[in-house]
Amino acid sequence: MSRQNVFEMPFEEVYQCLVRKTEQKGRTGEELDQMIKWLTGYVSIDILKGLNYGQFLSLAPMWNPRSELITGPVCWTKVEETDDPMTKRKRRWTS
Repeated sequence: MSRQNVFEMPFEEVYQCLVRKTEQKGRTGEELDQMIKWLTGYVSIDILKGLNYGQFLSLAPMWNPRSELITGPVCWTKVEETDDPMTKRKRRWTS
């Protein structure tokens, strides 16, 4: 079985994983939605249906300039040391 690139995964699948992770940390799905809107400029999570994860990241209306302040390790890699811009965005918003 081949491994699917995370950027090709449907956003809805990634979103459900993030909701579970958020709830495990004692937060709510509503807080996750607020964070997504703050970070990406999307006004509604519903409009993301049908996008894959890579499209979600690359088509974001306006990345919050303060997202550059998100640093530290995500999946054993420091965000600030990641060279690929798309991977850096992915790590910042999943931290």
